[in-house]
Amino acid sequence: MNLTSLIVPAVIAGVLIYGVCTKTDVFTEFTAGVREGLHTVYDIFPSLFCLVVTVGAFRASGASEVITGILTPALGAIGFPPECGTLLILRPFSGSGSIAIFEQILTDFGPDSFPGRVASVILGSSETTFYTLSVYFASVKSKKTRYALAAALIGDITCALVSAAAVNLMLDQ
Repeated sequence: MNLTSLIVPAVIAGVLIYGVCTKTDVFTEFTAGVREGLHTVYDIFPSLFCLVVTVGAFRASGASEVITGILTPALGAIGFPPECGTLLILRPFSGSGSIAIFEQILTDFGPDSFPGRVASVILGSSETTFYTLSVYFASVKSKKTRYALAAALIGDITCALVSAAAVNLMLDQ
């Protein structure tokens, strides 16, 4: 038997022992936590559903390839690998979509290639901006994002501009 297989039973036993020692009704607290979690899911589900449908439509329509084709000359001029253009566009919208594109870049060019390394930096230093903002603002029931979206997009743009330069500088490409 592996030690890691004992972690979950140990945590459950620890919670039960704590409940007995503090005379806490563990089952009631557990069900209250589940109820609160379901309310949170109910609050954020419309935003997440809309985002997933929109990203699916964006990818299926071929719009990301069209935008990447338009941006390719500008990306090449600043030393950014055009092969990472689709990743750059999709990353703020979809984590799973950007990981699929990342996998394709690694398959096509290899992890030690310039596009593979730049894609790795982008994936490691950027966020799924719209997903994160929609979950956060839906969960706190706020419709005013103020500067959050602008700041997050500036961070994504900075990531794009610096990723290729960082790979060139640090890895002597």
